[in-house]
Amino acid sequence: MDIFLQQLVNGLTIGSLYALVALGYTMVYGIMKLINFAHGDLVALSAYIGLSVFSEFFGASSINLFSVLTIFILTTIIIAMIGVLLERVAYKPLRTAPRLSAVVSALGASLLIQNSIMLIWGPNMRIFPSQIFPNTTVLVSGVVFSYTQIVILVLCAVLTLSLYFFIHKTKIGTAIRASAIDKEAAALMGINVNKVISIIFILGSGLGAIGGLFIGIYYKGLTFDMGWLYGLNAFIAAIIGGIGSIPGAVLGGLLLGLFNTMISGYVSTEWSATFTFILLIVILIFRPRGILGETFIEKV
Repeated sequence: MDIFLQQLVNGLTIGSLYALVALGYTMVYGIMKLINFAHGDLVALSAYIGLSVFSEFFGASSINLFSVLTIFILTTIIIAMIGVLLERVAYKPLRTAPRLSAVVSALGASLLIQNSIMLIWGPNMRIFPSQIFPNTTVLVSGVVFSYTQIVILVLCAVLTLSLYFFIHKTKIGTAIRASAIDKEAAALMGINVNKVISIIFILGSGLGAIGGLFIGIYYKGLTFDMGWLYGLNAFIAAIIGGIGSIPGAVLGGLLLGLFNTMISGYVSTEWSATFTFILLIVILIFRPRGILGETFIEKV
């Protein structure tokens, strides 16, 4: 029983990381009906930028709450700015083009970011410092919680609840929801749709940046192409939960994290990816729009 509970905690931790990244996919799709395939590589870029900020401005001897907050804030701001730049350069000129053009542009942006990481930081694995968070653990009823796991679980819950409140309880959130329903009608009502799109790229990229930093802290090893793997898992999580739905992205991330952990622990790590796609196929057969996805009538 203790092993199962430990796997449960590990799965929720990984699922929280997937959820943070999946929110970026689902927010962009909700407004633009576009799969931002470059999002996973922005997540990887955030881990490398965080590593560089740590190396250049701090060090193992100067790690404290201020330095950790500085690393997270600086990295989040930089990635949010890159996300907005990506939208302006790669997606905005293609808003009226066929949807396939935007998909090709997203794939091109993904390759550009991935190869830029390789050229700047090199093709070899980089190790994220383990001193960011204390190497302490808490034992609760036979289940071990590391300090990093506690921070990830708590911060993910706080960020997702804050995002949900922002979307449903603020004027900007109302504009975002209106734009998601009908951009043209929202523009006729005086909503600046371009501003709304910039905001969702700031929010989505920022959450992805925090997820990327936690991925680096939790797994330690960084590779220039890791964005594809984590981006793919987060994309699957968004589809499982219902792409376009913020609660769905969180639910899908947590479910996928739990599922992957249980398969790896009780079946085989090598079969984890296979069972992930089997789960995706089964859910799409019975819930084509995902668990929390809404059915809507598309205009023709």
